[in-house]
Amino acid sequence: MGSILVKNGSVVTVDDEQRVYEQGYLFIEDGLITAVSPGAPPSQYKKADTVIDASLMAVMPGMVNAHTHLFQTFIRGLADDKPLLDWLKTAIWPVAQALTEEEAYVAALLGLVENIRGGATAVIDHQYIHTEPGNDDGVCQAAEEAGLRFLLARGWTDVGYHPAFMESPEQIVRETARLREKWERDGGRIRVEFGPLIPWGCTDDTMRHTCDISQNWGAGTHIHVAETKTEVDMNLEARGSRHIEWLADIGVLGPQMQLVHSVWLDDNELALIAKHEAIVVHCPVSNMYLASGVARVPEMLARGITVALGTDGPGSNNSQDMMELLKTTALLHKVNSLDAMVLLPEDVLWMACRSGAAAFGLPDQIGSLEPGKKADVVLVDLDTPLAMPVHRVPSALVYNASVRDVDTVIVDGRVLMRNKEILFLDEKALLAQARQTCANLFERAGVVVETAPS
Repeated sequence: MGSILVKNGSVVTVDDEQRVYEQGYLFIEDGLITAVSPGAPPSQYKKADTVIDASLMAVMPGMVNAHTHLFQTFIRGLADDKPLLDWLKTAIWPVAQALTEEEAYVAALLGLVENIRGGATAVIDHQYIHTEPGNDDGVCQAAEEAGLRFLLARGWTDVGYHPAFMESPEQIVRETARLREKWERDGGRIRVEFGPLIPWGCTDDTMRHTCDISQNWGAGTHIHVAETKTEVDMNLEARGSRHIEWLADIGVLGPQMQLVHSVWLDDNELALIAKHEAIVVHCPVSNMYLASGVARVPEMLARGITVALGTDGPGSNNSQDMMELLKTTALLHKVNSLDAMVLLPEDVLWMACRSGAAAFGLPDQIGSLEPGKKADVVLVDLDTPLAMPVHRVPSALVYNASVRDVDTVIVDGRVLMRNKEILFLDEKALLAQARQTCANLFERAGVVVETAPS
């Protein structure tokens, strides 16, 4: 892999002490960070294979997009201004039923380029479109080519959902195990886990069975919970319990559980999450887009709950912009609590990096710039009219910087983007391919794009 020296940057370590070096350096060798320090680099590091001058840039850990749906890249803007269940019926299901493996591959590759441009070096994709056997493989193939860290939460539902997407318990386990066997290779950059879709689409027995298997694999379980009040009411009517109570009652709530959205939770559910050390994945842009509500994130953090950040899919966000997500997270909770101090820039960066690393299952390997950790690093250009003068770098990253300022992205010591140019493919050619692929998909699926609100 060689060595990389990043020098002269403002290094935001997101380590346990939240240290920021106004001018510092970072040295990478064979995919690992071997040195992080303030000041000028020692002479021995200047002989690195690659030297990157990060003057007037922030050097930060790669962020983790802890929840998205890459296939929805083709659906962005298709069903604006609809609540969740209507959005599923009018946008997600019609397109998803027609999606082929090649289309899933192109949509995922486009979505992963978008994530890289937004400063994400790791992505958890909740992929639940299995109408063609190779759709999951197409997504994993895209991740392999893109070179970023990737966790496929293979979605499943075995009851009460759209018939085209329901599976038998045997098929759920068989296919997830096959994907792990095929794609989890040496180095573990691509990993696979179970992704039960929603409580109202999962039977108790299959939920227990898949969670037991995940435990044996040393993997996690990724599930939407309490996204809307309607869904909580559905569970109360069907099972007599709220979502988190249900997970606790059937014995699957624990540190390996990634609880996506977690908007409509009561005090008892917060206590259960804290007790069982489960992880919440907060998707504020999607929650606002679908008018689902505001998650009780400040209260979660006060209880010691780990809260990571996710964009959600482009179908309920219209982008996968992690830089935008930073500012949105801070501002949403300030205005919701009427407390300007409720979330500080450092808190939000911690959620995007350290808590994201926990959700991804690699809390000791990624999420901060420290010797011995994997070299997942992002450089953000702060030499812009929108950021200068920079008085506090964490503040500038959260409140000023945008996706257009992400300059360099490194994963496992490999440079994926440099000087704002994607290096592993022809981006213009990908955009042209995506336009044509999406047009063909929509024509075959009979999707008509509305030009005005209905």
